Amino acid sequence: MDDLTPRQIVEELDKYIVGQDKAKRAVAVALRNRYRRQQLSGEIRDEVIPKNILMIGPTGVGKTEIARRLSRLANAPFLKVEATKFTEVGYVGRDVDSMVRDLTEIAVRMVQSEKIEEVEERAREMALDEIAAIMQPGRRRPRPVQPLEAMAAFLSQQPPQAEPQEAEGQPPSEGDGEGDEVERIRARLRARLEAGELDDRVIEIEVEESKSPFVQIFSPAGMEEMGMNLQDMLGGMLPRGRRKRRVTVREAKEILAYQRAQQLIDMDQVVSEAVRRAEESGIIFLDEMDKIAGREAAAYGPQVSREGVQRDILPIVEGSTVMTKHGPVRTDHVLFIAAGAFHASKPSDLIPELQGRFPLRVELDSLTEADFVRILTEPQNSLIRQYNALLGVEGIELEFTEDGVAEITKIAREVNDATEDIGARRLHTIMERLLEDVSFSAPEMRPAKVTVDAAYVREKLSDIMKDTDLTRYIL
Repeated sequence: MDDLTPRQIVEELDKYIVGQDKAKRAVAVALRNRYRRQQLSGEIRDEVIPKNILMIGPTGVGKTEIARRLSRLANAPFLKVEATKFTEVGYVGRDVDSMVRDLTEIAVRMVQSEKIEEVEERAREMALDEIAAIMQPGRRRPRPVQPLEAMAAFLSQQPPQAEPQEAEGQPPSEGDGEGDEVERIRARLRARLEAGELDDRVIEIEVEESKSPFVQIFSPAGMEEMGMNLQDMLGGMLPRGRRKRRVTVREAKEILAYQRAQQLIDMDQVVSEAVRRAEESGIIFLDEMDKIAGREAAAYGPQVSREGVQRDILPIVEGSTVMTKHGPVRTDHVLFIAAGAFHASKPSDLIPELQGRFPLRVELDSLTEADFVRILTEPQNSLIRQYNALLGVEGIELEFTEDGVAEITKIAREVNDATEDIGARRLHTIMERLLEDVSFSAPEMRPAKVTVDAAYVREKLSDIMKDTDLTRYIL
């Protein structure tokens, strides 16, 4: 963020999102303000709170994509959640606190992957040493300690005895006279492992069981916090389960490197950094806010997912402390971006207190036919580039002419006008229908070149376009 000015942030967003300049400017300023706040010191730093944003616009115009790309730019923990999935406290369903717990989990995984990358090289070296020791002839293999034996030893305060177990067909090596020869053999094995000469050899390794003894506990807390891990409770009393697997050396390198990397990182440090990052840089995108707008006095009876949810969201957005399994997490400086179409309702239908927590409001424009043309051709992840890459795997080359693109966008606009306006998502439906025959027959017709011009588009979609009822079901 040191090098990204608001103007550069907008330029990065322009690579993936067409139009919506007002929304891009608003989120760019909000992101830059987070960087500015982190440069402050003293009391003023805690006093500067994020200016939450409410995006208003029809579906398919880029609301979610703007928030997602923004989080990637900032390398920040990002969570997208639909407001309609929550129910107010006292009813069966997810409580609003779960969004903060989910954000914390995302932050933990993000920091953990970064730490693993830092020790990846060392972990691979350790994995190669372990594989070389396994493949070395005449090695001594300790008999694995059984869980019941470990428990009995713990209760009697005596360490479990691990008796040596000799490799089959090899006598035990005695004395130090053979030490140099053993090292030379291991060095040659390791060199061959590094060169990949033994990647197809099958060996037997011990891997840790992914599942730990787990007990489900029913409590008033959210489903995410219901349970205890016996491994964490009893510590070393219950050794982690291990089992033997026969895998190739290539697979063993990856499995053992990951296990050693897990052992090298300090999880306490990971959790501490993750909680700090979630509190200082976290972004929560609340979608479908218009679906919970409205009053309880509506003619539909009690609406446990509407005004009650608004009241529960209020303290989270305002700033509160949520208990997670990684410790307390404060939401005072989490950036909340809410979005909704607000067709049947309007922002003023939200309770006044919640409206005040989203001081910045940005209205996104409906997409025009010219916007559709740009969406198909300009972004780095445009649909045309995606289909070219997908069918290129089968040896099919797609060529989209200008009149072909214009015909696609014209049909998309007409269908949006005649049925429901779902924005750019209509292009996904039309493109899939347009290239259905090519995608199905690609393995039999490769290599080939397919030109998608206006005539081709009309040929594939004319029957559907003529029948209005059919259009509603297919496009």
